[in-house]
Amino acid sequence: MTRYNSFFPKTEIVFGPGLLERLHDFRGQRVGIVTDAFMASSGALDRVRGFLDGCAVEVFANAVPESPLETVSAGARQFGAFEPDVLIGLGGGSPIDAAKAMLAILREMAPERQIRLVAIPTTSGTGSEVTAFSVVSDPERGRKFPLISNDLVPDIALLDPELVRTAPASVTADTGMDVITHAIEAIVSTGATHFSDACAEKALDLAFTYLPRAYNNGDDMEARDAMHQSSCLAGLAFTAAGLGINHGLAHALGATLHLVHGRTNALLLPVVIAWNAEHPATAQRYARLARHLGLDVPSTRAGVCALIREIKTLNRQLRMPTSLRAMACDLTEFSRRRSEIAAAALADACTASNPRKPIHAELDALLARLVGQE
Repeated sequence: MTRYNSFFPKTEIVFGPGLLERLHDFRGQRVGIVTDAFMASSGALDRVRGFLDGCAVEVFANAVPESPLETVSAGARQFGAFEPDVLIGLGGGSPIDAAKAMLAILREMAPERQIRLVAIPTTSGTGSEVTAFSVVSDPERGRKFPLISNDLVPDIALLDPELVRTAPASVTADTGMDVITHAIEAIVSTGATHFSDACAEKALDLAFTYLPRAYNNGDDMEARDAMHQSSCLAGLAFTAAGLGINHGLAHALGATLHLVHGRTNALLLPVVIAWNAEHPATAQRYARLARHLGLDVPSTRAGVCALIREIKTLNRQLRMPTSLRAMACDLTEFSRRRSEIAAAALADACTASNPRKPIHAELDALLARLVGQE
């Protein structure tokens, strides 16, 4: 059978002034909203509900980080009884991922019912508003794993930078480095194409320019808007191309040691680039990216080194920790479970599209480098 690639953005991406007016199209319908306690109390939920006049609205405000299976099941039961026409995920990656997972259950319960999924992100990081991924967790087993299906891709994404204005600097940094990791992994992924590269490279152009500005001044709405769009572009890129061991390792570390995802990605990124760059074709792609970013690239090796230096410089600007020790990680627990973490990363769906195929011992060695990385 002939093998071919495709690039099929499913989501209607809405941006610009007055974008929440798009919700008026659902007047008279039954609308479920998945969010968290902070969004429910911060005014964001009320702002969205203000554009749902004439709708029957049901809210599930118990989404929590890493979308535990128990939470997803509770929301699916609530909305199964409500029977929504539209499901809205409002918040960061966790509420949107929870909404996706709930929708998957609802469609299993009533496959004849057409339910539209709308994502309204309030952080600029996961790209979940346009991706086929939903990261959920099983706390009892200490596992975090991605669900991957085109059925999880939202129908509509509303990119309102006003909803990101109050994000703390630390959250801006964490989510921004997640964007950069998404885009870089997509560029070297085995599924990369010219189409995914175009989205990833533009995402990186925006992120390297505007992330420091958004971090230093949360009221810089030009920077907030640019980072919101950068996150979305990176999401389009990695949905089409895939990710790699950076995310495979970050998922395993986060699930086992409860580390913040974005800063875990930031810590891993220089180590992963150096390891992947031992593969000559991948090194050339990193060097091409460095040249695209305007760095000095007299040779492939110099390009890889320049890209790593640039990422480390940005990490310092964003006050990212440079080791697991600096992240206040329980190093005894890490040492005890390191082999288990490597095994989970090897099995992670994101690892499958890494350009260099790792074995358990290699991932274990990369993890060992994180303890006292400088």
